[in-house]
Amino acid sequence: MEHDNIYLTNLRDEKQNMWTGLANYFRKRSMWMLYYCTGCGAIELPPTMTSRYDMERLGMGPMATPRQADLLLITGYLSVKTLKRVIWSYEQMQEPKYVVGFGSCPINGGIYWDAYPVINHLEAFMPVDMSIAGCMPRPQAIIDAFEKLMDEIQQGKAVGYKRYRKHYDWYKRNQDLVLNRQSAVLTPYVDPFASMPTAAELMAQESEDSHV
Repeated sequence: MEHDNIYLTNLRDEKQNMWTGLANYFRKRSMWMLYYCTGCGAIELPPTMTSRYDMERLGMGPMATPRQADLLLITGYLSVKTLKRVIWSYEQMQEPKYVVGFGSCPINGGIYWDAYPVINHLEAFMPVDMSIAGCMPRPQAIIDAFEKLMDEIQQGKAVGYKRYRKHYDWYKRNQDLVLNRQSAVLTPYVDPFASMPTAAELMAQESEDSHV
């Protein structure tokens, strides 16, 4: 399926060799997190990290700088100004790198869906490897999502960073549409991506076409 002459290839179907599988086995057990506490989802991180749920037993821990982190946590809504900083942080992270979105806000804007300074559809601006439902997601849901992400890393299916590199022009165009906006937003909110297929929808369609 084509959209504006850009293909979002389903890289999840690529085969990994034995050495990559072995590296992924260790990667999934040593993930350092960089969290952007942009919204209310951040309040669920302390109980998830401390003794009751003990995130560190999964080999996960906080990291202060993007260049040393493997996992970027978006823990709530993103304003346009914050989106720019999140993209800078993500692009400084070394590959392989993964993104987890907390709650409904990174997916569709949540309760701020019609607010002009809040972006919807984070996956249109950067790849999201795992989204956690809930407003706010409970620690149990966060741990479950991390375990599922670990399984995807082991299977070689958490490849959002490859998708970002391969289809950078598509993501960059979407970023510029919002970040380079010059005129004031005075009209009722219109979602600029409402009629645009998301990366996930294009990949799903491409996967269906490949099995026909």
